[in-house]
Amino acid sequence: MDDAINTAVEEQTPPGSTAKLIRRVRKATERRFTAEEKIRIVLEGFRKELPITDICRREGISPSIYYSWLKQFMEAGKERLKGDTLRGATSDEVNKLRQENAQLKELIGQQALELAQFKKSLLG
Repeated sequence: MDDAINTAVEEQTPPGSTAKLIRRVRKATERRFTAEEKIRIVLEGFRKELPITDICRREGISPSIYYSWLKQFMEAGKERLKGDTLRGATSDEVNKLRQENAQLKELIGQQALELAQFKKSLLG
């Protein structure tokens, strides 16, 4: 079965694009970690029950990925503990603000038109 698949892939793959095929296969098969999984792995490293290298080997990640997640985790925690009150708006909030903005622009346009008509009636 594998030989048939390999033959079909080779027939469909133009010469020189083997590297592209390998990249596509790796990208399609790479594991994606959720935020919860990343937090679980980072916290497990904090407990120091196992060496980081063992945790990374078990999870199928490189230590550099672990340490980048750790850095992101620490930075997010630091920002949260600073007491920063700035936060990103949700899409619903953005949509409501856009609607309100459009309504206000329309109102300004109507007021400008009425003002122009009033001035014209005074002069005419």
